[in-house]
Amino acid sequence: MLTKEKKTKIIKESRTTENDTGSPEIQIAILTSRINELTDHFKAHPKDHSSRRGLLKMVGNRSALLKYIGKKDIKRYRDVINRLGLRK
Repeated sequence: MLTKEKKTKIIKESRTTENDTGSPEIQIAILTSRINELTDHFKAHPKDHSSRRGLLKMVGNRSALLKYIGKKDIKRYRDVINRLGLRK
C-alpha cells in the first residue's frame, strides 16, 4: 500500500510541469510502484489469488497507458521506460 508521502514523492519525481498531478507519466510511475510492492507481497503469500487479480488489472492499465504515450510521443515513452526501468 502506498503511503501519502511515497505517492507525493513519486508525483514530484515524475511530473512534467509544476501543477501536474495526473499525467500518464505520473499514473504509470504510481502503478509501477504499486506493482512492485504487490510482487514482493506474492513472494510471501503465493496463494493470494484475489490480490493477484488486482495486480493483473494494474499491469493491464499500465500497459494501456504506455501504449497511449507511445502513440502520442515516442520520446516521452522512451523517457518513461528508461526512468522507471521497465524494459530490459
